[in-house]
Amino acid sequence: MKRNKRGNVWLGAAGLVMNSKNQWLVVKKRYGGLNGKWSLPAGFVNGDETIDQAAMREVKEETGIDCTLLGFVGFRSGVIREEVSDNMGIFLLKPVDDEQRIQAQQDELYEAAWRSPEELAADPDASVMLHEMADFLLDEGFEAIEDVDPGDVFGYSSYKLFFKK
Repeated sequence: MKRNKRGNVWLGAAGLVMNSKNQWLVVKKRYGGLNGKWSLPAGFVNGDETIDQAAMREVKEETGIDCTLLGFVGFRSGVIREEVSDNMGIFLLKPVDDEQRIQAQQDELYEAAWRSPEELAADPDASVMLHEMADFLLDEGFEAIEDVDPGDVFGYSSYKLFFKK
């Protein structure tokens, strides 16, 4: 039985937006497993768009920031309760203008902000994925991250992150 209109295979897109100060644009969600946690602007891909278009749309919807695409940096794949394949492509984006004012989408977010990877690595309110990304970027650059536990709140029976080095 399908859980919802997305069926049992989900495809999401996220934007790792970096400004000229090497800060990341992060959002604090009001719902789901990421409620109260800093995470990347992200959401599901619509049928009429490519995955990179979805990443840029989600950044714009959640933060008001217009971006340009720099490239593909990673992929997250997990299986929720051994029945839903939950996948997300992560794209490196840059703001069209560093002076754009953040406008957090109040329905979905508590706030949105520019934060350094160092701040996020030390922040207990950053998501597991942000911690892993920040730690690897600071320590070694992007590469494959295995044996990650995002926490019981999501119900993943398996979980992997892949990042371009």
